[in-house]
Amino acid sequence: MRAFALAAIAALTLPCAVPAHASGVIDNVNGIAIDANGRLVRFGALLVDDAGKVEKLIQGRYQEPEYKPKKPKKGQPWPERPKGLSFRMDAGGKTLIPGLIDAHGHVMGYGLALVTLDLSDTRSLAQAQAKIRAYVEANPGRKWIVGTGWNQEIWGLGRFPTAAELDAAESEIPVWLERVDGHAGWANSAAIRAAGVTAASKAPMGGRIEMAAGRPAGVFVDKAMDLVARVVPAPAPKDRDIALEKAQRALLSMGVTGITDMGTSIQDWQAFRRSADRGALRVRIMSYAAGLDNMVLIAGPEPTPWLYDDHLRMGGIKLLLDGALGSRGAWLRADYADAPGQRGLPMIPDTQLRNIMSRAAMDNFQVAVHAIGDAANHDVLNAIEELNDTYKGDRRWRIEHAQIIDPADLPRFGPLGAIASMQPVHEASDWRMATARMGEARLKGAYAWKTMLDNRVPLAFGSDVPVESPNPFAGIAVAMSREDGKGEPAGGWMPEQKVSFEAALDGFTRQAAYAGFAEKQFGSLVPGQRADFLLIDRDISTARPSDIRQTQVLETWIGGKRVYVKGQ
Repeated sequence: MRAFALAAIAALTLPCAVPAHASGVIDNVNGIAIDANGRLVRFGALLVDDAGKVEKLIQGRYQEPEYKPKKPKKGQPWPERPKGLSFRMDAGGKTLIPGLIDAHGHVMGYGLALVTLDLSDTRSLAQAQAKIRAYVEANPGRKWIVGTGWNQEIWGLGRFPTAAELDAAESEIPVWLERVDGHAGWANSAAIRAAGVTAASKAPMGGRIEMAAGRPAGVFVDKAMDLVARVVPAPAPKDRDIALEKAQRALLSMGVTGITDMGTSIQDWQAFRRSADRGALRVRIMSYAAGLDNMVLIAGPEPTPWLYDDHLRMGGIKLLLDGALGSRGAWLRADYADAPGQRGLPMIPDTQLRNIMSRAAMDNFQVAVHAIGDAANHDVLNAIEELNDTYKGDRRWRIEHAQIIDPADLPRFGPLGAIASMQPVHEASDWRMATARMGEARLKGAYAWKTMLDNRVPLAFGSDVPVESPNPFAGIAVAMSREDGKGEPAGGWMPEQKVSFEAALDGFTRQAAYAGFAEKQFGSLVPGQRADFLLIDRDISTARPSDIRQTQVLETWIGGKRVYVKGQ
């Protein structure tokens, strides 16, 4: 079985015909990059050194240096002719941009979604039920059916689905399906029985069991998911290896050369290391441990150094303070407009949050806190304000998502040294739901990208994959337009929060690297950084946002090596 798994991975990692690390030039390009100050720069050729780093951005075409040796002193030999380039590629005028970086994703979650049941393309409950039946039929003998991607909002249900509706698709085998945002799980009756959940079961703090007629209705929100998830069989190491390789291939095809893995488990980390040990880890991963236990297990007393030629580092900890809007788990300062009496689910008490943040900061781990609701964001900002008195220096506190913020809290980010790690595609997916959940009046500080920039807050962009597609070109388009893939709402939702092309590209390159303490390693094509770049099919600096969405990646290069070619 192990031999089969390794063979499957090997088949996925067949290399393109590329040079090893060697000096070379990518010539005749329409080069677009962001400099160290966030300004757009243009160039005609990229010179790579023999360590796979950027040596120089060249204006115009590359010119071979003329060899003019000085006459040696009497009795001394003439100097050897300098070693020439190992490769020279004429790109034919194609557009070259830095490799794009996803500042917030879930690498293993994405990979596992690619190899398990994925309901993200279903548009109704009936479609989901049909897909579940087909999956069960195509995968006989499974003890559990697991998957992701359902979204009752897209289905138009106006409520959560039920165990009975899942039973209608499969009643004998336990089924456990996570919601698209990972903040709720849907179980059939067999799964509920296997987990031992009954009418008397109580949800843990930070969780909610949806009930009907005094019994569990089938959906478990946030911390209550653990009641079922604890009995679901974990993926085997070989499954993780295959999932990671599939995730990498998909990311590289979309131009993602680096990603921040938010919530790395020890099992995830071991898969990353196994891949790197085989020489198969191409995407650069900035890893943040899922809680204190994983932080200590993986990194021990301090963040790891950069490993495998800057491909992997565990530098911080990821904490979950609240849930998501879609499952009404986001922690709000007032009731949900469409669910009076509910304000979401704070998952970590105030004192415990500060203690965990302090414990991590004491050992120089960076702290990233998931906060979506306005109450959650307010609480994180308060915690940072208190901890700044003790922990001086360059901490780069991260607030992940920073979606719904009280306008009075927006000016606090900059002075506190907080980074806003945000996902433009969430705005395009969520604006209708956010309006229903909260009402227009309470959304003045929602998805406030332009305000963050105006307040001089570092703004790192990502996708939250697999919650959304990891395609960064869609993210750039949304950041510029505030419109979804259908061009709605026309002119953009809260258009005053649009950002420029330069700012959008900066968020997916330089700022995403900065947010992970990686700005010296990669992100901007600044000389001395790793030569991670893309060749794409259009000049996105002059294209309309709707056209940027359609961008095709022709080639992906990491560290001066070509790792993806479209169609190969």
